[in-house]
Amino acid sequence: MRLIIVEDDPMIARSLYNALSPLGNSVDIFAHVRDARAALRNDHFDLMLLDLGLPDGNGLELLSELRERGDRTPVLILTARDGIEDRVRGLDLGADDYLAKPFSLVELEARVRALLRRSQQRSDNRLTLGPLCLDPTAGAATLDGVALELPRRELRLLEGLLLHAGNIAPREMLEGRVFSFGEVGSNALEVYVSRLRKRLQGSGLCIRTFRGLGYRLEEAPT
Repeated sequence: MRLIIVEDDPMIARSLYNALSPLGNSVDIFAHVRDARAALRNDHFDLMLLDLGLPDGNGLELLSELRERGDRTPVLILTARDGIEDRVRGLDLGADDYLAKPFSLVELEARVRALLRRSQQRSDNRLTLGPLCLDPTAGAATLDGVALELPRRELRLLEGLLLHAGNIAPREMLEGRVFSFGEVGSNALEVYVSRLRKRLQGSGLCIRTFRGLGYRLEEAPT
């Protein structure tokens, strides 16, 4: 999944990154409202972890802007243990959950998994299409029950395609998921799509290209 962390405390931000990125997530960190606002307008994220006390404003302002323009990105508020009023206001503004500081990283990971499942209307963490199955939490994929050994970027690409299985996964979304905010070459995404296509040969699944739009993972015509 692609996650955005809006947190100005470097130690907390690093702890969150270290807890969530090894699970196969692409994680971007911002310490200011203005930078997070720009990222949210230009890219798609699967979940936002939002601190409230930020150097250039209150995180609740960012949450309010998000919901007013119809953006339903799940939001997990990180708040001080005694900040009851902020928690209540955050939930009223459209936050999906909150976690009081200091918190357990194990509980954080569980809440993140639950919010992602809920937003995708899944009963568990697995994404499937025909013989293909991906568990994003474990970073493990299988094809006909046999493990697929995929590098991290191919896992992220597969996850993006499975989240849109049967529909076109927008090119910009896939690039953001695979490369985060790093430099993306003109044909970088095609390289990883080509590699994934080879792995799916003979499986009954295929990746179709829609030029100018994106890619679609689907069952191959018989």
